[in-house]
Formats: sequence, structure tokens, C-alpha cells
Amino acid sequence: MTLRAAVLGHPISHSKSPALHRAAYARLGMEMDYTAIDVTEDALPAFMAGVREDVRQVGSWRGLSVTMPLKTGMLKEVDEVRGVARALGVVNTVAVEPAAPGDTNGATRLVAYNTDVAGIVNALRYAGATSAPKAAVLGGGGTSAAAVAALKELDAPSADVFVRDVSRAAEAKAAAAAVGLPVQILPLGGAAAALAAADVVISTLPPRAADPLADDLAQLFGQRGSGSSLEAARPGVLLDVAYDPWPSRIAAAWQEAGGTVVPGLEMLIYQAVEQVRHFTGLGDAMPAEVIDVMCDAVGAPRRVF
Repeated sequence: MTLRAAVLGHPISHSKSPALHRAAYARLGMEMDYTAIDVTEDALPAFMAGVREDVRQVGSWRGLSVTMPLKTGMLKEVDEVRGVARALGVVNTVAVEPAAPGDTNGATRLVAYNTDVAGIVNALRYAGATSAPKAAVLGGGGTSAAAVAALKELDAPSADVFVRDVSRAAEAKAAAAAVGLPVQILPLGGAAAALAAADVVISTLPPRAADPLADDLAQLFGQRGSGSSLEAARPGVLLDVAYDPWPSRIAAAWQEAGGTVVPGLEMLIYQAVEQVRHFTGLGDAMPAEVIDVMCDAVGAPRRVF
């Protein structure tokens, strides 16, 4: 029997998850059909009912990667939420796992996780982010929740969260409260000086949404380099979760000023590694060379975990 897994979201045709996962399962010698499926929020309950029926009757489904706009709606469709996903109320992974002994609801359970946090932490650590960084987050939506939790894991004492609309940062605020990280919600306009002074900046904004801020940063960095009183150390580490188009304008401005830039593609790889571990049941026993082929599949440098 060919096993099944998929990435769900809307829209979803741009996703690189199929390339990453297919490379991993091929290297492991597993017959796992991993596809991208366009699912809206309204259609999610019916889709998940079908998954449950398959799990009960056939058993081909092994896992689901979950992207926007389904990361909170999926909470209602699973049997259990584990780890940081439970605190955040945001999931990106659903694994089909054996039920606990004595569970009378069936032989398997749908268990949700959030591997975005691990993806961000690993990406930043590999880039040289220091412990207890002075930190900032751009955006207040679902991915910002994972960013806040990742900063907590990096022992950041606090974080500034810059948003386009300060009245719409509920997910970032909830994440901060859940993990115990003090945050300050601030307007995105005028954020350039604070970002330039940060050790770590995580942009969770959609593609091109940070372009106006990139122009402000380019101007600020240009003034710094002109021998004026604004002369200062080079910028810290910027992780831009957007990866298409790449480089983004904010990434280009950051790198031009001598800062370290981490593309969202690296975060995507690292969170996908954790998903493969869940879907296969291999956990930490997964061979390191699987990560190599996943990097090769999307043209990313091979990383040491």
C-alpha cells in the first residue's frame, strides 16, 4: 500500500513542501505519496472527515503539513495537540499516531504539533544568533506566534512586535502570554531604527509587505556608512520567512549593510525535517543524509544540525 501525506492550504500551488518531503521519503526507501492540496477554511471539516474515514478503513494517511489559513482551524479537527502548539493555539503538523493503551476511540489518533518554532530556532542558531538576543518581530499573525515562541527558546528577555495595524496582533499577544515573553506591540512605520539596533529580527510579513520598511532601512544604513554621527556596528541576523521572490528587498538592504540574512527557505527545510520525523515515526533516529537530500531538492546549502 502506498502511504499518503500532503500539505494543505489556500493557495497552495507555490509550496515547496512536496519537493522537500518527496526527497526525504525517496531517500528512506518509503512509498509515500506527498501532494499539495488546496483546502479552504470552510472546506477543512469535510476534508478532515475524509482523512479520518481513510485512517479508519484503509490506513494510508500518515500526516499533514498545514499552512495558512488553516493553522488555527485545524485545532478543532484533531484528537490531541502536543508541545508548544498547545500553548500557542497554532499548528502546522498533524501526524497519524497509534492510540495510547486503553484508548477506546480507535487504534490511531490525529495528533497536532507546531514544528515552525523548531524551524525558526534552528535557522537562527545556524546563522550565529546569540543567546538572549535583543529581538524584534515583523507581523502579528500566525507565524509571528511561532516567532515569539522561538525567541523565548533563545532566551530573549523581551521582543518588540511591529505590525501594520496595532489592533490586529491578537495571535502575537496570545503567544507572548502563553510562553511568558514580554512584548511591546508597535506600528510598523518608523521601525527601521529599532530593527537596525536588534540582534535578531524575524520578519513574518507576506512577500513585498516589508518593501517600504526596506527603503527606510536602506536609507538609514546609507547614512551610517557616510561617516556621520550615525556610524554604528553592522546589523544583526534577519530571518525573512518569505522566500518568493528572493532576495526580498528587506533582505537585500540588510545584506548590503553587512548583516546576516537567513532566507525563509531554510526555516521551511528545518520545520519539514521535524515533520518527516513525525510522519515516519523515526524521531531522532532519522539518518542525517535525509536532511542533505532535502536541501538538494530545493537548491539550499547543506546544513549541519
